[in-house]
Amino acid sequence: MAQTVALMVAEKPSLALSLAKILSGGAGLSSRKGSNGACSVHEWSGRFRGENVHFKMTSVCGHVMTCDFPPKYNNWDKVDPVELFLAETLKKEATEKLHMPQFLAKEGRGADYLILWLDCDKEGENICFEVIDCIKPVMRKRTGQTIFRAKFSAITDRDIKDAMTKLVAPNKDESLSVDARQELDLRVGCAFTRFQTKFFQGKYGNLDSTVISYGPCQTPTLGFCVARHDEIQSFKPESYWVLQPQVTHNKSNMSMKLDWERVRMFDKDIAQMFHSNISGVKEAKVSLVSKKEKVKQRPQALNTVEMLRQASSGLGMGPQYTMQVAERLYTQGYISYPRTETNSYPENFDLRGTLKMFVNNSEFKDCAELIRDGFQKPRKGHDAGDHPPITPMRSATEAELGHENFRLYNFIVRYFIGTITPDCKYLQTTGYLEIGKEKFSCTGKTLISPGFTTAMTWQGLVEDERLPEMEKGDICRVDEVKLVEKQTSPPEYLTESELISLMEKHSIGTDASIPVHINNICERNYVQVVGSSRKLQPTPLGIVLVHGYQKIDPELVLPTMRAATEKLLNLIAQGKEDFRAVLQHVVKTFEMKYKYFVKNITGMDELFEVSFSPLASTGKPLSRCGQCNRYMKFVDVKPMRLHCAVCNVTYKLPQNGHIKLYQELKCPLDNFELVMWTTGAKGKSYPLCPYCYTNPPFGDMRPGFSCLECSHPTCKHALSQNGVSCCVECEDGLMMIDRTSAPKWKLVCNKCNVVINFKDEAHIHRLDLSEEQCGQCEATYLHVTFHKDKTPLADGVTEYTGCLFCDQTLKQYVALHHAQMRIKTSSSRGRGRGRGRGKGRRGRGGRGSRGT
Repeated sequence: MAQTVALMVAEKPSLALSLAKILSGGAGLSSRKGSNGACSVHEWSGRFRGENVHFKMTSVCGHVMTCDFPPKYNNWDKVDPVELFLAETLKKEATEKLHMPQFLAKEGRGADYLILWLDCDKEGENICFEVIDCIKPVMRKRTGQTIFRAKFSAITDRDIKDAMTKLVAPNKDESLSVDARQELDLRVGCAFTRFQTKFFQGKYGNLDSTVISYGPCQTPTLGFCVARHDEIQSFKPESYWVLQPQVTHNKSNMSMKLDWERVRMFDKDIAQMFHSNISGVKEAKVSLVSKKEKVKQRPQALNTVEMLRQASSGLGMGPQYTMQVAERLYTQGYISYPRTETNSYPENFDLRGTLKMFVNNSEFKDCAELIRDGFQKPRKGHDAGDHPPITPMRSATEAELGHENFRLYNFIVRYFIGTITPDCKYLQTTGYLEIGKEKFSCTGKTLISPGFTTAMTWQGLVEDERLPEMEKGDICRVDEVKLVEKQTSPPEYLTESELISLMEKHSIGTDASIPVHINNICERNYVQVVGSSRKLQPTPLGIVLVHGYQKIDPELVLPTMRAATEKLLNLIAQGKEDFRAVLQHVVKTFEMKYKYFVKNITGMDELFEVSFSPLASTGKPLSRCGQCNRYMKFVDVKPMRLHCAVCNVTYKLPQNGHIKLYQELKCPLDNFELVMWTTGAKGKSYPLCPYCYTNPPFGDMRPGFSCLECSHPTCKHALSQNGVSCCVECEDGLMMIDRTSAPKWKLVCNKCNVVINFKDEAHIHRLDLSEEQCGQCEATYLHVTFHKDKTPLADGVTEYTGCLFCDQTLKQYVALHHAQMRIKTSSSRGRGRGRGRGKGRRGRGGRGSRGT
């Protein structure tokens, strides 16, 4: 009888290892690399549902599948964006190089049970069903429940072992709500983005954005920033006047500045009258002294939104980066699950036990007294029914975590300590004084008990503002009375912290997606993060877009539409609404809005005309057009492109590098001058034809192919004249001679960033392909011509032919590197992202070659 097998799947490789160690207790645990090279498989034996079981724990790398359109809809030039609202969609591999469906099917073949340890939120529930679709068809057929879901909030022995005893069924409704959101965002985002991008990038040259995107969450997020910008621009300052006396208390001889009871006057004449009335008065009399004990409340438990707000305002960490660090701390077992809307501790939460973990931690010695005896029952908050609040799970030091990780960990620990320690208490003293018939006051604060601010130092009183011991009837000497002119000031730009609050208030995004939306409007050059307080200042492009939406259809930028959509998606998750009906309703609504938007696009275009330059007047002449032989202009802002004003045609170019003319050489197919794309001396370079790059000349080429990928049979820049071997790392690439690199010759992969440099001491004058191939590794021989005065070969020989990988003479002159790329990276939650590792192919051995 075959052994019973239980396959477990976690969301990330690091998490799979942590879970395997806990569940196996370390006994009999063995690990091996998975067939896809990215995930490991951990195995041990144990008991499950009353029988002996062989456990296998592995993982995915975020989403296994993603929602997309079939390939026929991917051509922006041939597909009308309106078709995308009704086009079919499909699920395809999120990261093809990982071969995740095949890997899961291989490990799941013959399994009796499947236990899912994905993150415990809606997104994790969706990944559960992606995993089920891959594994269920190859599992053994058994009666009863065979697929289980583990619910957990922290990577601790207690939480994980407890979750293993309380397995549940995966929630299909929550998964469907994510499917609906993915499909909706795909259809709406792609339709609007494609239309806007083609329309405006075809007319204006200095937009400085690769795509002009629209998103159901992204655009209302931008709308908040522009609304504040509009408030600032429309603000008209007004002058006002304030009386500012300075007095000295006779008994204590302490000086004080007083606040005017009338606060301010907008009429200068009246203000001057009041000033004249008291300017000759020499004494101020204390009419009343008020003393009140005040309390600054300790915070409620920490949820995701509050963590993002505080990290931005207090630590200067952007929301996206904060979530990356929090996820890292969570997977390593230092904090609980970092995505939660709950800010109330469960009744059974071991608050004292968590607090005691830090008794002997020197990093928190300033909180020693609070940790020892400062426990106070926490304030009640909101229980969203998802996960407990974010709390520390293990004691750690900065040396253990590293500086950046510890900054956020330190904040979480101190915040936790603050939630269960006493309130901050202080004495507020207010003195009321009279100068003539005008009344003034001054206020001071004296700390009684710091309470939670001992741990949360950033929440402490700004300073110990003391007043002299005053009594009613005391006399103060009037030193001076100033009449100060001031002006009302506009509000400041929104900070990230304020924007997060607005997004939460209006239901724009979830606790997991809020950082992504903020990051998107920054990446698209719609807003810029300014200063240490991380204010969000809209760019001209962001401002014009929002004003354009407001002019055509204000609902496209208001938060109300997305909030209504989120309510419908939540009803799907609760099983109260039909997935297909909700999707059809929302898609149809946006389709009608899209058609109206396209019909009235001139309203937005009028705003673009005022703010941006026409494409024909942007850029500098660079290379000749093959159609009219006139110079085309190079537009060097995002997206980089070439524009022929005579033909009124724009040609695409590769991004994230530099573009320059390539020796005035022309493409043999269309007579366009070649240009060279480069990332610098330590990076990659390659020539390309602007026309071929945009309009592939051969059936086996796609838009975006360079000369190194061109299948022209005779062009000296094409693949056939420069291909040496398969790439030594990636699966699809070929190592090509980079003729633009002379005299510092190198080979580059035409797919990935692998570079093989020839060392300076080789003194190579020319590099060509031979017609021979290596018998061991099948690479094409290189014909190398060395400088005649500096040849490293014996007897002054200058020419040599051999295999770069197998020939010992040539091998000593090369070094493998990875090109330095100028690509901007951004990380989201880690779902659907990843990279496979290709197997290198290279010959072995030391076959000699002939010298000439």
